[in-house]
Amino acid sequence: MTLGSGGCPSARVLLSLVVGVSTGYAGQQLSLTERVEVARVIVDVRVVGGRGRPVLGLTPGDFKVHIGGQPVQVESAVWTGGRPVDADSLTSVGLTGFLEPEPRGQLIVFVVQKSLEANRARGLLRVLQDSGRLLTRVKPADRVAVLSFDSHLKIWSDFTDDLDQVENVLVDDVMFGTPPMLGPQAGPSLLATLSQQKGRETYRIEEALQQLGMALDPLPGAKSVVLIGYGFGHLVRAIPTLDQRYDEARAALEKARAAVFSLDVTQADYHTFEHGLEVVAEDTGGFLARTHLTARRAIDRVANAIVGYYVLFTEKPVVGAGRHDIEVELVRDEGTVLARSSYVE
Repeated sequence: MTLGSGGCPSARVLLSLVVGVSTGYAGQQLSLTERVEVARVIVDVRVVGGRGRPVLGLTPGDFKVHIGGQPVQVESAVWTGGRPVDADSLTSVGLTGFLEPEPRGQLIVFVVQKSLEANRARGLLRVLQDSGRLLTRVKPADRVAVLSFDSHLKIWSDFTDDLDQVENVLVDDVMFGTPPMLGPQAGPSLLATLSQQKGRETYRIEEALQQLGMALDPLPGAKSVVLIGYGFGHLVRAIPTLDQRYDEARAALEKARAAVFSLDVTQADYHTFEHGLEVVAEDTGGFLARTHLTARRAIDRVANAIVGYYVLFTEKPVVGAGRHDIEVELVRDEGTVLARSSYVE
């Protein structure tokens, strides 16, 4: 299986026919090769109910998908993840014949956007001090990495299953420590393509997200990115706007199959920069959760949502080159469907 543009796979079945042909050269054979190409599109989907709790037990028939306005057949829907410890908190669709999925490890990245402005710093400290709640649904097979961004990008921890270390980094090190010297490790690693030196040359959060997407792209499967911060963008004629740097970040994250879940730490009912947090979440298949009034509820929503996801294989639409909208809906059951918003042909 190979990946085409926009992170969409093409499954190729190669049928070789060797046919003997009589020619003027004794014993010579002509080899004819017939190539049959069957293309499929991967769409990673999270279906959540109340407080972000995942809905399990869905099948291909439960999903309706349009790409570029065209209905496409959903050929398979595979749950990747597992049940959290408190399985009673999950919504069940009650399908008969449903087999319990085997837990599989996921890659999760925490990105902390630091600021010392009072209305941001207070909210950020509150979320980081309670970051253990973000880790309550992480399974033993999962791997977690931690990055931060202030004046530039910093790498605090490559992928690890040591959740105590991750919590210490989030609670103490990110705000008050110095990033360690790190090198590539066995197993999944951001550091094959990312480094502290490259981070020091990354001066905008959009560029940091692009670098993260590029580092995640070679790694298998879908990924979850938890962006804890205050946002990005700028005003054009009093309208919140994102520029080409965001477009490049979005493309890199989509190609890497990385869904962004934004935790807005700003202590305000509304602010300009939340636009960036909201758009990157909607574009990549996550959501925005505000921590201003109900921080723990927002944290729990994200913790529940990153438990797992469905991998949908759909037929490839007949569309022209360019970017096309993806729409995923449930046919019968209730729940909020989260999926990336576009497909690139």
